[in-house]
Amino acid sequence: MRSFSVLLTAFLFSCVDKFLGPTPIQSYISTESAIAKAGVLANIGPDGSKSSGALSGVVIASPNTNNPNYLYTWIRDASLTFKVIAQKVASEEDPTLRAKIDQFFLSQSHIQTLTNPSGTESTGGLGEPKFNINETQYTDKWGRPQRDGPALRATTFMLYANYLIANNNVTWVAKNLWPVIKLDLDYVQNYWNRTTFDLWEEIGSSSFWTTAVQHRALREGIALAEDLGQMDVIPGYVAQANNLLCFQQSFKHSSGGYITANTGTCRSGIDSNTILASIHVFDPAAGCDAATFQPCSDVALSNLKVYVDSFRSIYSINHGAAGNAAVATGRYPEDAYYCGNPWYLSTFAVAEQLYDAVIVWEQQQVINVTSTSLLFFRQFISDIGSGSYPASTSTYSTLLAAIKNFADGFVLINAKYTPSDGGLSEQVNRDNGTPLSAKDLTWSYASALTAFAARGGFIPASWGAAGLTVPSVCRSNPGPTASVTFNVYATTNPGENVFLAGSVPELGNWLPEKAVPLSSQNYPTWSATVTLPGYTSVDYKFIKKHNDQVIWSSDPNWSWQTPEAGTANLSDTWR
Repeated sequence: MRSFSVLLTAFLFSCVDKFLGPTPIQSYISTESAIAKAGVLANIGPDGSKSSGALSGVVIASPNTNNPNYLYTWIRDASLTFKVIAQKVASEEDPTLRAKIDQFFLSQSHIQTLTNPSGTESTGGLGEPKFNINETQYTDKWGRPQRDGPALRATTFMLYANYLIANNNVTWVAKNLWPVIKLDLDYVQNYWNRTTFDLWEEIGSSSFWTTAVQHRALREGIALAEDLGQMDVIPGYVAQANNLLCFQQSFKHSSGGYITANTGTCRSGIDSNTILASIHVFDPAAGCDAATFQPCSDVALSNLKVYVDSFRSIYSINHGAAGNAAVATGRYPEDAYYCGNPWYLSTFAVAEQLYDAVIVWEQQQVINVTSTSLLFFRQFISDIGSGSYPASTSTYSTLLAAIKNFADGFVLINAKYTPSDGGLSEQVNRDNGTPLSAKDLTWSYASALTAFAARGGFIPASWGAAGLTVPSVCRSNPGPTASVTFNVYATTNPGENVFLAGSVPELGNWLPEKAVPLSSQNYPTWSATVTLPGYTSVDYKFIKKHNDQVIWSSDPNWSWQTPEAGTANLSDTWR
């Protein structure tokens, strides 16, 4: 519960507003909130005013069709958009949007099954980043796979599932939502330790953003599985969630005071990837926990300062701003897309992280300053030292007011460059602030709504970040493996050989030409030992080959989950 002093302050501000009128930021939020919500809904098929051609529940990234063409649906953008919508339904702010979520669910449950350049439903296809708006595969060259999509989609559907469970719809969740969620969570469990294209679809690497959203999804999945009695998946999810939490710690720059967004690249690693990660994993129950990169943690605040400062001198529209004033921010300082410019969603994200931090400080009634976050806080009190500053001190009051004002500054930067009709494009020109690139970007509108909600004190539900401990022994990327011996009793004709095919790359991703050959040394038992990722769900079959002839064992597939590590033996009979 907020303290009396906080409530009194809010009351006094409301009195000031009543007599002096709304401030510029209040005026902007009041106007832009409705425009942003309408902008989101306009881009959702089939009846959105700017979504012509999009099927029901399909989110278009933008109605722009030329320079650039964004008339596609990205799993990432769509999931983050519907996370906003699901929160409005779950908080009872707008229950009428529930029908939209149901349409999105039906659309995504179909898209999950589409064979695409990244694979099939069971061979990595869930990592495909974008599709045509008529729910067909996009087959041109692209940065694929992108492994954040399944985690984000699962998080959105789990938010909806928890709302439905709270409203006595457990059976529907178990029968309909859970199978779709489980597919995405299994993908995260099985593929988290593989290279992914980054948030901006430009480089293949390990990504802090992807790691953070995957970790959150598995933790939420553990809790939902417990609620639904799906206990068999929990050991695997727990094991890989712990591995993800461990791996997440490795992105800390050794000396720069920031999080390296993507590993193994020639960039600095300073990137709004990390700011977006912090607001996505915000869990008020976790306080200022650094391991999960909570918005008010010392590592997240230090990272924010380094990130913001990197744009102070490179954009002309930021010139003349004080060293502790808000400025427009972009994706990363080395960005060359459209010559590199500020993005609305990046600047809103900075404000949202700060608003989230304020929420927790007001809950805890204390602000802790460490050597890691010292430079961040010295923007507001130049001689502040490390220590704890409770609400009873003037330092606490000064910091809280200054940081709220700092956060408001980023919103006002976007307000300054928002055109009179309230439309939000993707970027603004770095020299004069003119909107450019894709117009009416859905993610820009969604980012405005989440930033405004955070400023209003919106507190999201906990996802399980509180009380986590980073394992003392971390599994190194690419994670644990198990040595599995497959045996099958199979009689063959002269010239025939037996092979093993399955749903993971180590078993050829179901491709007969990449299947694992089995030894006939102990005929009629055929055997092979394969190293597989630990705690991974595997489907497999045996095939017989003779010259160009391929015979598959009959349905159904054999299904099995590998142990976390060690060895295992499986014995089957050809059918």
